[in-house]
Amino acid sequence: MGFFDSILSPIMVAVAWIMVRVHELLVFLGMSEGSGWAWVLSIVGLTVVIRILIIPLFFKQIKASRSMQLVQPEMQKLQKKYKNKTDPASRQKMQAEMMALYREHGANPFSSCLPILLQMPIFFALFRVLNSLGPLAQGEYAGGPNIGPLDQELAAQAESSTLFGAPISETFLSTADPTVKVVTVFLIVLMSVTTFFTQRQLTMKNMPASALDNPMARQQKMLMYILPLVFAFSGVNFPIGVLIYWSVSNLWSMGQQFYTIRKQPAPGSEAARLRAERVAKRRARRGLPPEEETATAAGEEQPRGQRVQPKRKDRAKKTGPAPRPPAGSTAAAPPDAGASDQPGDDAEGDGEVRGKDGLTDAERAQKRYEERAAQRRAAAAKRKSQAKKRK
Repeated sequence: MGFFDSILSPIMVAVAWIMVRVHELLVFLGMSEGSGWAWVLSIVGLTVVIRILIIPLFFKQIKASRSMQLVQPEMQKLQKKYKNKTDPASRQKMQAEMMALYREHGANPFSSCLPILLQMPIFFALFRVLNSLGPLAQGEYAGGPNIGPLDQELAAQAESSTLFGAPISETFLSTADPTVKVVTVFLIVLMSVTTFFTQRQLTMKNMPASALDNPMARQQKMLMYILPLVFAFSGVNFPIGVLIYWSVSNLWSMGQQFYTIRKQPAPGSEAARLRAERVAKRRARRGLPPEEETATAAGEEQPRGQRVQPKRKDRAKKTGPAPRPPAGSTAAAPPDAGASDQPGDDAEGDGEVRGKDGLTDAERAQKRYEERAAQRRAAAAKRKSQAKKRK
């Protein structure tokens, strides 16, 4: 047992345990117990279990990436402020202000890497488990007769399992079998393409335009093209089972990221604009006022209790006749003398602008909403009565 296996031994046991338990579940559901798709799908099951466990870290990654992009404009201002200051005191002050900026926006440069960093030990452990299937099946594995619940018999089944005729423990460089090479190339392309679109989805669609023109955004855009090439060149050394794990993990990330961006897009991004359009269309189909009007109505809502009725000049309470000025004096006219009593003037004393109907924008929006609700109730009652007549 090598030094690398000694370090990864606990993780290898956990990986083998999950694979064996998923395999047992698939056999219980009716799949073949020997070699075949059950072991291929056990790797898929391993991927799903790992991705479910790191869901909280995934959302932290999305939030951290968004915060890091949004903070870049202010970071550039900070860098310009200390551009020509190289003394230790200025550098220390710049670092302190940068950390304060990160804390203010909840940004963390390392949080965006957590999911992939936590998956790397699992990735290498799966790599070692698949490479150990042959020696384990032949009873020659240096680490003992088993890896957790994965014993000699199960190892022999897993080693002979194939994906479209290619054994899951084979690599592109370890065999001359054209079937293995075709399947391996397909999985490498799938892994690279899903990596590219996952990065593009996060950086291009979920960021405002102001956050895309800075050094960090350009660096991430560069990585968006470099990472798929790295996976493409290194993938020829990975067993087919590892390529299955990484491809399924990327597909999971794409779906999870698509859902998150669709429901909680970054403000000012393309995804936020598309979500606003979807919400507006949905509210229009239901006969509801736009969100802006609803927000205005909510913001101007009166405290609970008796409703304060709008006041009109021509209905204001009279306190009695004004006192008659002394003879010969030149009394000034009342401040509201000659004021227009026509509807359409501004509301008196309450600071709200009212239209010709005597209503504010918020009251008008509420009125439209109540009218549409009444129309829907009337239509529902009519359909119900017609249904009763048909019966």
